[in-house]
Amino acid sequence: MHCRLFHYRAMAFALPVWFAVQHELIESGGADGASPGCFDDFDDEALFTTFHLTRPCITFIADNIRLRLKRETTKAPVDAMVMVTLNYYAQGVSSVSVQEKAGINQSDCAEIINTVSKVMATMADQFISFPVTRDARANVAHKIEKFCGIPRVLGVLATAHFKVRASPYEKDAFRSFLNTRGYTSVMSQVMCDCDGNILSVEKCCTGSTCEQEMWDSSFKGREMEEGMHGQYWVIGGRGYSLSTHILTAVSNPTNDKEFSFNQAHAKILDVMRTTLGSIKTRFRCLMQLGFAHEASLDKKADIIKACCVLHNIAKKFSVPAPLMAGKIEPLHPGKQHQAPEVEIKPEALKARQDLINIKFSVAVPSSED
Repeated sequence: MHCRLFHYRAMAFALPVWFAVQHELIESGGADGASPGCFDDFDDEALFTTFHLTRPCITFIADNIRLRLKRETTKAPVDAMVMVTLNYYAQGVSSVSVQEKAGINQSDCAEIINTVSKVMATMADQFISFPVTRDARANVAHKIEKFCGIPRVLGVLATAHFKVRASPYEKDAFRSFLNTRGYTSVMSQVMCDCDGNILSVEKCCTGSTCEQEMWDSSFKGREMEEGMHGQYWVIGGRGYSLSTHILTAVSNPTNDKEFSFNQAHAKILDVMRTTLGSIKTRFRCLMQLGFAHEASLDKKADIIKACCVLHNIAKKFSVPAPLMAGKIEPLHPGKQHQAPEVEIKPEALKARQDLINIKFSVAVPSSED
């Protein structure tokens, strides 16, 4: 027990959760074991290569999932289910050698992965946290302003595309999944802070969906536009319309201040690109999620949300990136929003211009500077 606590000393929010998990496991007799013993067959290097996570991180994940699955009928020990699922997330396929170590039949893998993904998606309430208190909002905004110079920003907003396969014989459905880059995908609305922590992930729509429509119908979009989070912005890319809560770049900058603002805007937007690239590198299943049907995207949504949960947990454990990391994920919209900038509300244009005039009289320093 004391040895484990050493590994968790840097955890900000996860340590209290882990204490609660351990207390619950002890009270319930330990569920199906006190530690994920089937992972002991891997040395630390093989463990990271196979799962793209470290042993303390995997122990923490397994303990949380074990608690949530303890009262459910499962096809295998929870440790084995977690092993197969994490291997699928990391590699994009379920390895036969891992299945053998876990003692799980290949025919059961899909159901097990769906079960564990659904459980991990429910962990988003604990491990994916949008700043809701005054102090939390002020802290996030202060760090972002220090990073790029733009004040009163709560996060970076984007839609993440994940490749899927869709039947070309169902032409309407195929076109619905076809995005502006010419491949079939599903997309989720994601927000992150300037450190790359995921603050929000919601919705799972077909790849042709308009980003602005996703925002308008999302929980966070409605909360922001209704003023529930105060007078703050979120940074949005080309697929979004400027509003009093979405801050977009100036389409046609005409002076040094506007160029400087656009530079700062691009700098913070790059954090989202890097974050999404990091998530897809660590969890290669997101590079291809398999066949999708428009009427049943829940399983895809569970996997996407589960990987975002694991991303935040991995960051709290300071898990290093896989060797192939460093990819920058391109951000691109679904169908473009039709409203031109001239139709944007005057108060939104004025708010952005006031911000530019006050804060961007000089160029934004580069990252190297």
